[in-house]
Amino acid sequence: MPTPPLDPQRVLDIDPYLKPHIPAIIQRYNSFKRWKDLIETHEGGFDNFTKGYEKYGLNIGPKNEVVYREWAPNAKEAYLIGEFNQWNRTSHPMAKNEFGVFEITVPPLPSGAPGIPHDTKLKISMVLPSGERIERLPVWIKRVTQDLSVSPVYDARFWNPPASEVYKFKNPRPPRPDNLRIYEAHVGIATAEPRVGQYKEFTKNVLPRIKDLGYNAIQLMAIMEHAYYASFGYQVTSFFAASSRYGSPEDLKELIDTAHGLGITVLLDIVHSHACKNVLDGLNEFDGTDHLYFHEGGKGRHDLWDSRLFNYGSYEVIRFLLSNLRYWIEEFQFDGFRFDGVTSMMYKHHGIGAGFSGGYHEYFGDNADEEGIVYLMLANEAMHSLYPKTLTIAEDVSGMALLCIPVSQGGVGFDYRLSMAVPDMWIKLLKHKQDSEWDIANIVHTLINRRHGEKSIAYAESHDQALVGDKTLAFWLMDKEMYTNMSDLSPMTPIIARGLSLHKLIRLVTHSLGGEGYLNFIGNEFGHPEWLDFPREGNANSFQHARRQWNIVDDPVLRYRYLNNFDRAMNHLAAKYGWLEAPQAYVSLKNEEDKVLVFERAGLLFVFNFHPTNSFADYRVGIEAAGEYQIVLSSDEKKYGGFDNISLDGKFFTTALEWNGRKNFIQVYIPSRTCIVLAKV
Repeated sequence: MPTPPLDPQRVLDIDPYLKPHIPAIIQRYNSFKRWKDLIETHEGGFDNFTKGYEKYGLNIGPKNEVVYREWAPNAKEAYLIGEFNQWNRTSHPMAKNEFGVFEITVPPLPSGAPGIPHDTKLKISMVLPSGERIERLPVWIKRVTQDLSVSPVYDARFWNPPASEVYKFKNPRPPRPDNLRIYEAHVGIATAEPRVGQYKEFTKNVLPRIKDLGYNAIQLMAIMEHAYYASFGYQVTSFFAASSRYGSPEDLKELIDTAHGLGITVLLDIVHSHACKNVLDGLNEFDGTDHLYFHEGGKGRHDLWDSRLFNYGSYEVIRFLLSNLRYWIEEFQFDGFRFDGVTSMMYKHHGIGAGFSGGYHEYFGDNADEEGIVYLMLANEAMHSLYPKTLTIAEDVSGMALLCIPVSQGGVGFDYRLSMAVPDMWIKLLKHKQDSEWDIANIVHTLINRRHGEKSIAYAESHDQALVGDKTLAFWLMDKEMYTNMSDLSPMTPIIARGLSLHKLIRLVTHSLGGEGYLNFIGNEFGHPEWLDFPREGNANSFQHARRQWNIVDDPVLRYRYLNNFDRAMNHLAAKYGWLEAPQAYVSLKNEEDKVLVFERAGLLFVFNFHPTNSFADYRVGIEAAGEYQIVLSSDEKKYGGFDNISLDGKFFTTALEWNGRKNFIQVYIPSRTCIVLAKV
């Protein structure tokens, strides 16, 4: 069935200011429509087209024969070589069809076992038109391993475990969360020991923490196999292989299934914005040309990332990438994706040197990369139509209009976008402004400045702010005193008191005012000290800063536990009252002199006092709904590292007098650098 044309009125109903850009929006939609109709005509639709991993790469047939197919149009000859044939370069020739796809069937052994044993090494050997012979790892390979004592180059392995060793999923996927609270995590750093953490350890030790803290989703980074550990997973070599650094594919399945059993949605940090430029174990120059999966020349290279850029106008590249998304959902039961580097995909300048002002001409002008945008539309449409509960999140710094609007309405089709301006604001405040200079109105503007009808995920800091060269919020706030004054046995110094207080205030105001979802990076919830730095040449390959020191939050004497306690309380309160899926907050007060911020959301009243020294008794705040209120969260409680100056027993009764644009008011006590949340009794 042909895809219906776009009704421009649907776009204008969303945003009338898009009227001058309707031609560009229709053009990209029509390009999407051509692709979708082409796939429908030639493949029967997304369902068949996105199962490329069942056709390409190595697959087992009904009689245990191994069928291997690979797209390598430039190669003249191709041979499957490996431990199974003693690396014989001529014994297993592959046949080439008119589309440049090579194929071979390896029959089963007389015993009936597959002709290629499980977990054995193999490669494809190709002869080019020049007569040169090259050897590569299969593109669709599902398992690669690295032995750094021998070489950093990966080995491809045929992953076909016996039925008894294949992980069998036990738990259904949890319902798709509306009140999305994401725990961004990296399995490798999730151990306190100075080494690479394992899937099984994460399953046993970290998932219970995430559940306890009240997060209902995890976002796993650096899962797709990548060349260099210190790249944080962003130099992908094998797109269908789960990183072997942390264990086996079956171990990852167990992790995801266990998370599902805890009611936790699991998102994959997917990297389709670029690929590692490695030749021996990546996609680069796979068939001897530089333009098989990528654009040739400069268009196919990212200057800052030193990596290759996909050709989103290629039929086989689209098949490869869409099949990659489906593979992670089907084989590993991931529930959705955070798409990395979306800005790079949507603009010809890749965001390099581009300062986005918010002008619509920046999104729809000559700088827009239609092929990249249309790929994202296809990806969202395909996954949402095949798996309606799938969640997709865009990492975009540009603020592209319609990014989180369905494709059928002229949008790109994402469910959420990351509010990337929010963490930048907090870092700038802590770096460049005295507390007394904080501009409450600007803080509010940054937190609520999001496109109406498009969901945002707010965060105070993600992995980006934790990396070496920057500092976590806790480290900006408390710095070296974290080493000397975080014990209850030492005095509460002014720096630690300020740090604990502002850490809580920053998180709660971001969580409650900043979006329709919330994200935290592993360990930052308890103010993990220092920065994150993977082992590399520049630090003598040390794991000192590539781990999470769970021991400090578990120590009953250290003050880190207070921040952890507050994070838990904040998340559970969000779950109880549902403020993330509630309409945007109504801000009734932004008092610059008092540094007081007041707003209502989901029937709750939030009161923040950011003033460094002034406390206020009987402070009058407006509230819409009349009645009796009580405090349901106070950052000043002892268990959150506060001073217990606020009584939690008090009841607050509204007075029917308009105040700050609200129908009623109540009076509250708010000490300096504290926040309280009130709910109707």
